[in-house]
This record gives sequence, C-alpha cells and structure tokens, in this order.
Amino acid sequence: IMLAELLPQGWLQRTLAVMLWLSCGSALQQANQTACTASSPATYIMVFTGLWNPTTFPKQYPMFRPPAQWSKLIAVSHSSRFHLWQEGSLASQGVQMFAERGVTAALIKEIKEVKKSMRSVHGVFRAPGISNGIGHTSTELHMQPRSPRLSLMGKIVPSPDWFVGVDSLDLCEGGQWVQEVSLDLYPYDAGTDSGFTFSSPNYLTVPQENITQITSQNPNHPANSFYYPKLAKLPPLARVTLTRQTGHLPGHKQFSNHILREAGSKRLSETPLDCEVSRWSSWGLCLEKCGRPGTRHRTRYILLQPANSGTACPDLEEGETCSSENCI
Repeated sequence: IMLAELLPQGWLQRTLAVMLWLSCGSALQQANQTACTASSPATYIMVFTGLWNPTTFPKQYPMFRPPAQWSKLIAVSHSSRFHLWQEGSLASQGVQMFAERGVTAALIKEIKEVKKSMRSVHGVFRAPGISNGIGHTSTELHMQPRSPRLSLMGKIVPSPDWFVGVDSLDLCEGGQWVQEVSLDLYPYDAGTDSGFTFSSPNYLTVPQENITQITSQNPNHPANSFYYPKLAKLPPLARVTLTRQTGHLPGHKQFSNHILREAGSKRLSETPLDCEVSRWSSWGLCLEKCGRPGTRHRTRYILLQPANSGTACPDLEEGETCSSENCI
C-alpha cells in the first residue's frame, strides 16, 4: 500500500498552506521589528550649527576667496530601503555634484526618481547655507511612520569634495518618536576628487573611491587640511539638533543665518598647530680668505606658522666651516 493512500485526502495542500503561512508570518514579524509603529506623524525642528573656526581648526583655515562657510543643507526622510549616501559605498552622481560644487539639481532629481519608483522616500527638506564657519540654520521636518529615517548633507566650502552629514538616523524607537537628539558631525570625503587642501584645484579621482570619513590622521599626509597627528580625534566640525514639536506651529520660518551670539562667550577648544618648514636649500658658496677656514650657508623657509602653543619654528639658516681650492 502506498503512503499517499494512508494519509487523509488533501494533506499535501494543507501542509503547503501551513508552510506558506509560517514563512509569511516570519517575514511579517521581521518587518514589524524594523517598522515604526507610531500612531501619527511627527514634526521636528532641525537646527544645524557650524563649529568650524580658526582656533579649533587652525591649519589652512580659509580666510579669503572664499572664506570658510557652509552650503545649503539637503535633508531626506525615508525608509530603511533608501540611502542618500553611505560610508564605504560609492557616491552617486548627484552626491558627487553636491559634494564638489554644492549643486543640488542632480541630487534632487535622483531623490525624486527614487520616490516615484520605490516610494521609499517621503520628503525632501532644505535649509539655507551659512556664510561663516560658525553659525546656524534650521528648517522644519515632517516625518511619517513609514519613513522614520533621516539623512542629510552639507558641503564644506571651500573643499574638493568634502561634506558633513547623517546617514539613516532612525527617529522612531520602540514605536515612539524620539523627543530630541543631538549629533556631532565630522568631515567625509566623497571619493570623487583627489585634492588634499581646502583650496585644491579640481583633480578627478580615477577610479572613483568609496565615501570615507576624514580623521586627524587619515589621509595620512601632512598636506591634508585636517591632518592633526597629535590629536586622537578631530573636534566636531558641526552639530545637528532635532527637537520634536508637540503642537501645531503656524507660519514657522527658518532661522536667520548669522554668527551665533553665544559663540564669543564660549571658550573654543584650541588645537595646537606645530610649525612646518621646507627642506634645506643647497649649500651656498664657500666664502674664505686664503689661509683661513671659510663658511658656507643654507636656508629654509616657513610653510606653516605655529598656532595655539604649537611647536615653534626652528632656525631658518644654518652655517658650517668649509674650504675650497679658490679663496678670496
């Protein structure tokens, strides 16, 4: 007698149905663990504060043409299926254009295409730029439970392709909207331009590299504007604060961009900057009188003046005794 004849009629269909139900239930449970279960949307005020100043970041601090400043900010509310940018991944063309030139058109187009096709993006928000390294700007954000994550970017001006930003900050925890969060921001390299300094000319990176965080020792090159080998960690370059609003805010307007009033009263962290000098020049002619030892000299010049109690510059001229066949 075959086994199928001993089993109840329709057993195979019921078994498959149970397996499908278990599979769907597992997938649904996994999705529920990552989905926001808040019962209503949330409104936040996002305040971006620039902390870029010549005391904390004295090396090559841009003073002119153009001076240190911040581009406009781009913020996106989205689900876990979207990334505006991601450390360790290649920058999109839109991110490249924004990181290199502060141009938003290509980036906004990319975001809108994703929003139309995948529906993983809810909203795009902008905040005005800041005409100084120290200052603040803000905007209002509207978050939906289906898109509880926030990503943002702001270009460091001037720079080759450097920016600060946040990647996929989840504002919904345990089914509840976060009331307030503040994050320190550090510089990133978009991997599309190979410049080392704030004012480096455009030099395309071929092949394109992944987005990486710039640290006090990476890139490990003295010419890099953020190279501070004596620091274990760079000070924050900016800060973003998100505060949830509990009531309706009719007619909320963006804060004006200006130097923070309290900036002068707070003591800024001082980053010591050691003097940097060039290599020695070649030795000069040996100047001597016949029958007596002569002297010759070589020189070097200052590449970077010390700041904030950094190591002072060494001697810029050096001499030694010499002798030659021709004497004066």
